[in-house]
Amino acid sequence: MNRRIFTTMPTLLALACATMAAQAQAQSGDYPARAVKLIVPYAPGGSADIAARLISAEWAKALGGEMFIENRAGAGGNLGVDSVAKSAPDGYTIGLQTVSLAINPALFPKMPFNTAKDLAPVGMVASSQHVLVVGQQFAPKNVAELIAAAKAAPGKYSYGSAGAGSTFHMSAELFKARAGVSVLHVPYRGGGPALIDTIAGQVNMSFPVLSAALPQVQGGKLRALGVTGAKRSSLMPDVPTIAEAGLPGYSFETWFMAFAPAGTQPALIEKLNAALNKALATPAIRERMIKEGFDPIASTPVAARARLESEMPQWAALIKERGITAE
Repeated sequence: MNRRIFTTMPTLLALACATMAAQAQAQSGDYPARAVKLIVPYAPGGSADIAARLISAEWAKALGGEMFIENRAGAGGNLGVDSVAKSAPDGYTIGLQTVSLAINPALFPKMPFNTAKDLAPVGMVASSQHVLVVGQQFAPKNVAELIAAAKAAPGKYSYGSAGAGSTFHMSAELFKARAGVSVLHVPYRGGGPALIDTIAGQVNMSFPVLSAALPQVQGGKLRALGVTGAKRSSLMPDVPTIAEAGLPGYSFETWFMAFAPAGTQPALIEKLNAALNKALATPAIRERMIKEGFDPIASTPVAARARLESEMPQWAALIKERGITAE
């Protein structure tokens, strides 16, 4: 009797594996059988929300189904990301987050999820530059003059951000670290109020997303001293990068990444990734994204994870060095 049980165990294991593989194939083959929920962990109107709305319809079309966006803001994006992390890993709940995915683990003392273990990157979506802007009444006319003025009077000047831990904040702190200057941080409840006070001269400068600042720069209400990325923006071709304008080595971009809960089948991740990359390659989508200040990025899930995991320790080092908190 025992001999028969032991001799059939390999057969039973093989049958179980084959059954699981068949079920996985059937699930991925039928996917999506219902609408996919794309969670954006910020309020409507922000850069992540705009990116999601630019690609979701074409992404759903390439996927062969439907997709709807749910905005779930709070805790610097952690609330929405956590809801994805704790969702069923069936491909029907996915998320889209910014570079804050790499920043927040070092910024918040208690995270509701483990970024590296609880999320499965699907692929990169896009990147977007920020821009250093000042009010028209601000005396320095370029980055080099601004740095010189800030070094001559530590703590005299201020910058507005969209809140502690925002990409406005982190791009400015990176600037301060690279330039070796002391500039006061004034956090606001969103990027709009920070820009309004920069125009009014209540704060001297800000580092908004380029697309948000563009109308104010074109309207003559703000002056753009430099874009934060490694290359000039097609939306502001006459504005130099901060690196070429006086701070060599400085570079900051907000990137956007799609992700699913950990444990999602590789076949579903690959299907989501292939559809996303197809959407990003669509000429009309690319054109619309570029006009909104986004540079589309196609990638593999492996490349997306590599970028995330390589940047997490870099931001952790800066946050520790500058004593930055989410408060």
